[in-house]
Amino acid sequence: MATTNLSKRPATTLRCENIKATIWQNVSENGLFYATTFSRPFKDQSGAWRNGTSFGLNDLEAHLNVAFEAKEWMTAHTLKR
Repeated sequence: MATTNLSKRPATTLRCENIKATIWQNVSENGLFYATTFSRPFKDQSGAWRNGTSFGLNDLEAHLNVAFEAKEWMTAHTLKR
């Protein structure tokens, strides 16, 4: 099943503390759907901002909260269609 991202821009980005949930709208043979990615912004040794995808113990509570918010957002926007 092939999927296509409808836009290079996310549908929305949610944040809780230092954790981001980026929600993307995609289309497949079965129609539109949403998917999310999680990241943790950080500065590398040169001072440039990067997005990490591993989470430490202190990140997990925020990760749980933003995952719940993402689920609620995706459910609400899926039901609207």
